[in-house]
Amino acid sequence: VRVPSGKVSLMERHPRNVFVPLALFAVTVLFLLALSLPLMHAKQQFLWKRWENAYSAWSGVVALWEQNELALAAVLFIFCIVFPLVKLTALAVIWFVRLADEDREKLLHWLEVLGKWSMLDVFVVAILIVLGKLGPLAQVEPRAGVYVFAAAILLSMLRTVYVTLLARQSHRVTKESTPRFSIFSDS
Repeated sequence: VRVPSGKVSLMERHPRNVFVPLALFAVTVLFLLALSLPLMHAKQQFLWKRWENAYSAWSGVVALWEQNELALAAVLFIFCIVFPLVKLTALAVIWFVRLADEDREKLLHWLEVLGKWSMLDVFVVAILIVLGKLGPLAQVEPRAGVYVFAAAILLSMLRTVYVTLLARQSHRVTKESTPRFSIFSDS
């Protein structure tokens, strides 16, 4: 499908592809679930005093903020909430919005840069769990949220690779099918 302005969405170029919109929906649902489900359950006992708490990504950020751990709260907020949302939004824009190929390439470049940081949030939670298992006074156990979060991130990464492949393939086909004129040609 050609649009007079030269801008076209990937959805218009690949109208029969249902994987990308379904994956966008699935990643969004998984991500929202992961934000609300507990990532870990922490228990601590010192003499007669016992303490237990379950942390989701959101409640962890809020708890850190309330404990005046502002830098750590900001880091977790950026990597666990903002980055995945920005990535989801950028992928939706790349798929649904009519863009010039050059603009789409710029967005894809930034997605690749963001993608390198995608698993950092899961890594941070994994480190917290390992540290909790090493400490004699505290016990930390992973919960469903960790697995849902990891699934959301992995599905998002796969979808990013797939959309990037489609976009670059479409860009190549468009470049090859564009007539080229030269002052040296015989036509």
